[in-house]
Amino acid sequence: MRPSTEHAATVCPVEVTVSIVGGSWKLTIIQKLLAGTRRFGELRREVGDVTDRVLTRQLRDLESDGLVHREVFAEVPPRVEYSLTTRGQTLQPLVEMMDQWGRQWADEHTPINASN
Repeated sequence: MRPSTEHAATVCPVEVTVSIVGGSWKLTIIQKLLAGTRRFGELRREVGDVTDRVLTRQLRDLESDGLVHREVFAEVPPRVEYSLTTRGQTLQPLVEMMDQWGRQWADEHTPINASN
């Protein structure tokens, strides 16, 4: 268990969840992997404005926490694919609820175009 998660476990279950999925881009990465296996470049393009360094770090954390599986193929050039583990797939309802909540919030807080 990563130290931040270990500390969160002493606080409350919500803090554990935030510790595991609350990093930069983690929920977006999980959302993209819910659609299926992705290579690093695919994830970088789909996630958005993320640096290689940050994406690598987040993927390593998610792998360390047992949510992401990293598979390296012995090919030239090397091919690496990322997918969700069974544990990672259990986050689907959470991600869907957050997506729905975010869309609703954005709809309610988007200024109405004055020319309409």
